[in-house]
Amino acid sequence: MLEKKYTFCRICEALCGLEVHVEDGKVTEIKPNEQHQATQGFACVKGLKQHKMYSSPDRLQYPLKKVGDRHERISWAQAMQEIGEKVKKFRQVHPNSIAMYVGTAAGFGVLHPVFAQGFMTGIGSKSMFSSATQDCSNKFAVSHHMYGFPFTLTFPDIEHISCLIVVGANPLISKWSFLQVPNPSQKLKDIERRGGKIFFIDPRQTESSKVAGEHIFIRPGTDVFFFLSFLLEVIEQKGLDQAKIAQYYTGFEQIGELAQAWPAEKTAPITNIPPEVLKQLVKTYLDADGAALYCSTGVNMGGNGTLSFWIQECINAVSGNLDKRGGTLVGKGVIDFPKFASKKGILMRPDISRVGKFRSVNDAFPGGILAEEILQEGPEQIKALFVTGGNPLLTMANSEKLRRAMEKLELLVCLDIQPSETASMAHYILPCTSPLQRPDLPFIFPLMLGLQTKPYLQATQALLPPEGEQKDEASIYLALARACGTPIFGSSIAQRLLEAFRKKDKQNPENIGNVPQEGVLNFLLRITRQKSFKNLLKYPHGKMRQAHQAQSFLGKRVYTEDAKVHLAPQILMDEAHRRLEADFQKEWEQRHLYKLITRRAVKTHNSWTHNIEEFVSGEQRQNFLFLHPDDAQKLGLQEDDLADVRSETAQIRLPVKFLSTLMPGSVAVPHGWGHQASGLGVAKKTKGVNVNILAADGPEKIDPISGMVHLTGIPVEIVPAQGDLKSDNWSGLEDPYAFTESSKK
Repeated sequence: MLEKKYTFCRICEALCGLEVHVEDGKVTEIKPNEQHQATQGFACVKGLKQHKMYSSPDRLQYPLKKVGDRHERISWAQAMQEIGEKVKKFRQVHPNSIAMYVGTAAGFGVLHPVFAQGFMTGIGSKSMFSSATQDCSNKFAVSHHMYGFPFTLTFPDIEHISCLIVVGANPLISKWSFLQVPNPSQKLKDIERRGGKIFFIDPRQTESSKVAGEHIFIRPGTDVFFFLSFLLEVIEQKGLDQAKIAQYYTGFEQIGELAQAWPAEKTAPITNIPPEVLKQLVKTYLDADGAALYCSTGVNMGGNGTLSFWIQECINAVSGNLDKRGGTLVGKGVIDFPKFASKKGILMRPDISRVGKFRSVNDAFPGGILAEEILQEGPEQIKALFVTGGNPLLTMANSEKLRRAMEKLELLVCLDIQPSETASMAHYILPCTSPLQRPDLPFIFPLMLGLQTKPYLQATQALLPPEGEQKDEASIYLALARACGTPIFGSSIAQRLLEAFRKKDKQNPENIGNVPQEGVLNFLLRITRQKSFKNLLKYPHGKMRQAHQAQSFLGKRVYTEDAKVHLAPQILMDEAHRRLEADFQKEWEQRHLYKLITRRAVKTHNSWTHNIEEFVSGEQRQNFLFLHPDDAQKLGLQEDDLADVRSETAQIRLPVKFLSTLMPGSVAVPHGWGHQASGLGVAKKTKGVNVNILAADGPEKIDPISGMVHLTGIPVEIVPAQGDLKSDNWSGLEDPYAFTESSKK
């Protein structure tokens, strides 16, 4: 019997409303929910085909243990007992010898990241690592220092904005980072229809810029100099909101003085943005009745993401656009989470890493020092690692080095839905439920922070039962806490209560019980005065909340010590004085080198979706080195020729494709490829190469404030492939690292 069910997607911030057709316990089709209050019939192709990934014959269904060079099925009881015994042994040496890496997939559910952190809190370990230090922790670090809390995140008022300047983002393909913007193409067109102006500042003319607005090229990795010149021009064009500056901000004099050293005439040879273009851009921004600068991963990962985002936020603030209709807003969740969390010290622990002495951001250390933390001896040397909702061997910088480090681990446990490259190395693999197999609410950003263009709430039940012995992550971490002798959240009361209410697995009565997920979510709704989970289910297309209000943040919800926005935190000022001149000089000296950027495709989502056959058919079965035709001619390369791409860290070999929308001097390689060593039937037959091995890790290569690694805008050398490798076998190898060379062992 065919059933029509409603839910929402949980693979990115867009949370698109979905209509799911289920027959005989299987999903037969996923369609956009045209009745959804916010997304109104929009969903991307990845969301509409996700069930094909979840129903793959490669789906993990049973706990696995590595025996020799293969994984064998074991019971949950055996997995818990053996993992628990090993964790107890390591904990006796030092709790910090037990680490966890939390990937992006963990963040799009409510309970997964909470229980993962609760497990580590119970162990007493501070060795938390997050994928955020690969793409967005710069924003958390800056928000902490400017606004008093890392999750105080501003966003453009898309519904009313008159001038939007997007730097290093491509919302048409990757959606809107940190903000739910349904149907980004339509939203961009709507801005233009009402007379608004849109500009995309990017090394590539992106798909978004072809839909609406104007495109301006910028050399990769020079964003901070663009923002500094922009700030100076705002000052010189007398675009300051003096009343707001005097009432709500501190530190304007310091940032104004900092900007004086960076006129557009000085930065133009580095950014490649002519002074007259920048000055006109600033004038358009200032003339608008509501404007915003917005940046995303292209800036975040560019080597100076922290300083860049800081100056961007200062510009939006001093121009009067912060907390203004049509400018940038700060949303409200179901509670004032920043107020509650900042008082409790949540996400603000002052932990310091063993390697590099980095301060944690959101209670997590830089992923770029994980390999060092595993390899460097000492009582806190990482011996055990839990990987949850992520695949660091494809997504982290210098992942070839990380692979060698992981071989030294005495315990590697992966919680996942499919056998990834990282899982292939694990001592234990624990099978998790998919988003369609669990109840949920929108994740923390929309739920607790209101990061939505149109705020709403929605609840979903599980649409499908687990298969085999799959478990949700909350249940797994509750069981792990018991097995390790360390109560969840460090609370024996919480452990006992959750165990008392957990449900028995009727199909496998000898297995661990299940956390009553709907009950926990219901408790969360009730304590935030949102009625109940059952009540929210009455609104299958979403229940609208109050619209965002301007003038609701400044003087009301800023949680610094003096309740003012700090434009010039000392830690950021010191970093600017330490590195700006040196980085500018380095950019000048390297102006002849190619700069490598990443490129997203509509059918790929990091490393997740390459196991869906129709997403990797034909030329889509691999990634390429994209070159501007003029650059290819200079290099003596034709399309489909093989080229070697060399960074200071490693070398990869790829076939060439021409891309005339690239800025000359910039090259692009999509990330998330290199699945040949995975257990994925479709993905392991693809021919991609892991571009992230070109990025450097280690404490000297990491942003000292945010812990960010440098994953885009990397200086590289490109030469025609050298050696006797044949184009028909260069990529069809078992070892995904076969054509990499490490110059730094």
